[in-house]
Amino acid sequence: MKKIKVGIIGSGNIGTDLMIKLHRSKVLEMTTMIGIDSQSDGLRRAKAYGHHIIMNGIEGFLERQDLADILFDATSAKAHLHHAEALEGTGKHILDLTPAAVGPFVVPTVNLKNHIDAPIVNMITCGGQATIPIVHAVNQICDVEYAEIVATIASKSAGPGTRANIDEFTTTTARAIEKIGGAKRGKAIIILNPAEPPIIMRDTVYCLVKDVNGKEAQIIQSIKKRVEEIQQYVPGYRLRTDPIFDGNKLSVFLEVEGAGDYLPSYSGNLDIMTAAAVKVAEEKAKRLIGEMSRTIKAT
Repeated sequence: MKKIKVGIIGSGNIGTDLMIKLHRSKVLEMTTMIGIDSQSDGLRRAKAYGHHIIMNGIEGFLERQDLADILFDATSAKAHLHHAEALEGTGKHILDLTPAAVGPFVVPTVNLKNHIDAPIVNMITCGGQATIPIVHAVNQICDVEYAEIVATIASKSAGPGTRANIDEFTTTTARAIEKIGGAKRGKAIIILNPAEPPIIMRDTVYCLVKDVNGKEAQIIQSIKKRVEEIQQYVPGYRLRTDPIFDGNKLSVFLEVEGAGDYLPSYSGNLDIMTAAAVKVAEEKAKRLIGEMSRTIKAT
């Protein structure tokens, strides 16, 4: 099968983990990594893998646009604003792994089909990818009046980009809880836990649900079905316990164990973002491959 060429902007933890995952894709061909730190481990690894490396940022890519049709932005929210502006009009598809909130929010198990052709999509945050599908699953059964999520990650798994984006994390995730999850009001909290040994990523979802009486079993079934869907691309994603009801209050406890592609398995926050991004890019690639095939047949 023909592959679609892809590149990564950003050579930090997220970009490097993403690169390793892309090597396993059947429809995506990793070709280039774009960075600004010539000493970064990500660029060093990319060069060792035989990929083209660009060390002067997005400006360098603009001189070699043939290198990739799909770009993943794994930098920071502020940097993405510049990248999106620089790439406007190039025809490239961009998957934003920062909380810049440029382009529609996308969660693969919730609304990927709605935005498959959007030139820029936003992958929200690691906490958003882990929890918003659960809020949405609950909201399919009963209206969610309020949803609050708490994402706890190992401090060691949070690189400079993640730390720089903490304010954007809370605001973007809260917006997406409402816009994609369906909650009338949303709130997001992130905790960087410095414990040694590092803890696995854990996420808690609290919902205030309207007219829940008698629908508890349906809600639990909806949640478990959604967990199984996410496990198709993030095998380490799981419920820690069955959902807990207290009147109209619902608590869901999750954990995400990473695949250990770059950082150790406690870094589930990397996996939930990079695996979700690969899932979206693969579906975009299949669409592009199909369009190319139809064009060839027509000629």
